[in-house]
Amino acid sequence: MFETSRLERDGFAARRSVVMSCNGMVATSQPLASEAGLAVLKKGGNALDAAIATALVLGVVEPMSTGIGGDAFLLYYRAADNRIYGVNGSGRCPGRLTLDTLRQRGVEGVPSKGWESVTVPGAIDAFSEVLERHGRLSLAEAIEPALSYARDGFPVSEVIANQWQHEAPLLPQHPASAQTYLIDGKAPRAGDVHRQPNLGKTLQIVAEEGRDVFYRGDIAKRIVAFSEANGGFFDTDDFAAHTTEWVEPIGTDYRGHTVLELPPNGQGITALMALNVLEGFDLSGYEYGSAPYYHLLIEATKQAFADRNRYIADPAFANVPIAGLLSKSYAAARRQEINPSRASDFSAGMPAAFGDTVYVSCVDAERNAVSLIHSLFQGFGSGIVAGDTGICLQNRGAGFAADPSHPNALQPGKRPFHTIIPAMILRDGKPWLCYGVMGGHMQAQGHVQVALNSIDFGMNVQEALEAPRCRIMGGREVALERAVPQAVRDELGFMGHELWPRGAQNVSYGGGQAILIDHERGVLQGGSDYRKDGCALGH
Repeated sequence: MFETSRLERDGFAARRSVVMSCNGMVATSQPLASEAGLAVLKKGGNALDAAIATALVLGVVEPMSTGIGGDAFLLYYRAADNRIYGVNGSGRCPGRLTLDTLRQRGVEGVPSKGWESVTVPGAIDAFSEVLERHGRLSLAEAIEPALSYARDGFPVSEVIANQWQHEAPLLPQHPASAQTYLIDGKAPRAGDVHRQPNLGKTLQIVAEEGRDVFYRGDIAKRIVAFSEANGGFFDTDDFAAHTTEWVEPIGTDYRGHTVLELPPNGQGITALMALNVLEGFDLSGYEYGSAPYYHLLIEATKQAFADRNRYIADPAFANVPIAGLLSKSYAAARRQEINPSRASDFSAGMPAAFGDTVYVSCVDAERNAVSLIHSLFQGFGSGIVAGDTGICLQNRGAGFAADPSHPNALQPGKRPFHTIIPAMILRDGKPWLCYGVMGGHMQAQGHVQVALNSIDFGMNVQEALEAPRCRIMGGREVALERAVPQAVRDELGFMGHELWPRGAQNVSYGGGQAILIDHERGVLQGGSDYRKDGCALGH
C-alpha cells in the first residue's frame, strides 16, 4: 500500500522527495552550485573541496547573498582522524573605524549599509587554509567553476531573480555596484544570462597568485585605494593582519544526540540554549504544529535570544560565559520562567561565571561531512562593489552595538556579532545530520526547529526542512508561515502572542539544506528547502 507522509494534512505535505545516494552528496540553494560540487566529488575531490567550490559558485550565481567580499564559517568532520573541526573565517573592523568616528560624521548608531558597515572579508583566507590543511584540490582548482560562471555567464534562477529585484534599489547609489549587477538599470529577470567579467578577472588573479594577493597584494591594494577615494576606512594593514581562527565546536546533548555549533562571535550558542530548555518538555507528546507546541518553542527561543543579545561578542574582546549559558542547571532555571499557557517577555538571565546568506552541506564517500555557511549579510552586503574588482563588500559591521558598554560594541580590530552559523548533529558519536538554515536572525531558530522535527517527531530530512516555521520578531511578536492553520493562530493569540498578519510579505523564514548519513545502510539522504531555488544532488 502507498504510504503517505505523516505530514499529509493541510499545508504540511513535503513538496519534494528525499534524494538518496551512496557515494557523495551536495545540497545547496542553487542547482548550478550543487552540480559544481558534485562534479568535484566525482573527479576525486573530498567533501571540503566540493563544499568550497560550491560556495564560490554561489558567490557568482547568488550574488546578493554571498561572495568573496564576505565571511565564511565551517564545521566539518574529518573521517581520517575521527575529529570535528571548526573554522571561524570572519573579518574584523577596520582600524580607522571607531564609535567616535561615527559620531564625528554625524552618524547615529551603527549603519546597516555603506562604508560604516564594512569589515574585512574573511572567506578567501578561510577557504585557502582549509584546502591547504585537509583538501585535495588547490585553491585555483576550487575557484575554476566560479570563474567560469563569472566570465561566461549563467541563467538567473527564479527565487534569486526575485531577491535581486527586491534589493535592486540599493545598487544605483554606487556606480560600480550598478554596473556589476544591473542590466540597463534593472535587475535581471529569471532566465536572463548574467555575467560578471570584473569578478572573473579577480577570481583569475586569486587562482594564479593565491591567498596573499587578496590580503597583501594587488587586490588588497585596489580595495584599499577605492575605500580611501570614496570615504571608506580600510588601510593595507587591515588586510595584511587578517587571520582565520580554528576553534573547538561547542555542543549540547539533546535526547541522546549531540548538537554542534561554532562558538561566538556567532549566534550558534542560541540554538543550543533553546534546545537545553526544550529538552525538559515532552514535545513528542504534543501534536506537531499544535498551539501548545508552538508556544513552548516560541518561549524557549525568546529566552535564548534575550541571552544572545546580552552576551554574544568577539571572545578576544569580551568574556562570553559560554559554559554558564550551556549548563543544564541554567537551562532548568530558565525553564521555570516559562508560563505553559501564557506568552511572556524575557530578559537576559545570569549564568554562573565561567573563565542573507548561503549554506552548503556536503558529504563524500569516506563520510567526511562539511557544514559551510558563507555570506555578505544583508542583500548585496554594504551595497558597495570595490571599483573594478567586481567584489561586493559585506556589511557585517552592522552586527556591532553602538553602546560602548556592550560586549559587542564596535571597536577597531574586533569581529562583530555574526548571524551565520553551520550546524551538525551526531548520533552515537558519528555525524548524523549535516545541516543549516540561512536567513539572518532566523538561522538559530531554524536550527532548533529542524532539530526538533528530526529528533522529536521523526521526520525525514526533506519533511524536517519543509515543515512550517515560526519566527520570533521581538517582544511578543511572532510570525507564522501561511500553512499554520487559523485555529492554531487563534489559540496562540489567545495565549498572548502578538501574531503578524497571515502571509506577511516582509518576513523570511530562511532556507535550509541538509544531508542525513545512514551509516547502517551506507546511504546518504539529502533534503533541500522549497523556499529556495536549490537541490540536493548525489552519486
